[in-house]
Amino acid sequence: MGANVSSLENPHGFIHAKTPLVMELQSKHQWRSQYEASKQSDRLVVIYYTAAWCGPCKFIDPYVKDFAAMYTDVQFIKIDVDWLPEAAKAFDLIDVLPTFVLVKRGKEIDRVVGAKKDELQMKTEKRRN
Repeated sequence: MGANVSSLENPHGFIHAKTPLVMELQSKHQWRSQYEASKQSDRLVVIYYTAAWCGPCKFIDPYVKDFAAMYTDVQFIKIDVDWLPEAAKAFDLIDVLPTFVLVKRGKEIDRVVGAKKDELQMKTEKRRN
C-alpha cells in the first residue's frame, strides 16, 4: 500500500529534496566562478541549458531535480540561455534546448541534446565515477 501512495504523490518514483539541489546561475560572475571551480575538480558537473519559453525544458525539469537528489555526488547547474548567453557560448553548438553538457575538469565529456530523461540518467550514471 505504501508504494501505491508514494507513486501517487510522486509519479516519477524519485524522492523530492526539500532544498534545491540544482544550482541556478543568475550572473556572469556566478558562471565564471562555477566553471573555474569545475576545472579543479574530478566531480561530474551537469550543465542544464534551458529557457523560460522552452516546453521540453518544462517537461524534463522535474526529472533533473530528481536526478540531482539521487546523484548527490554530481553537481547540477541550470543556466537560462536568455539570461546568460555567455555561458551558452562556452560549449559550442547549444542550439537545441534543453541541452545537457557533462563536464569534468572543465572539459566536456558527454552531451544530451533534447528532453531525453533516460539518456540523461544513463550518461550521468556512467560518467559520475
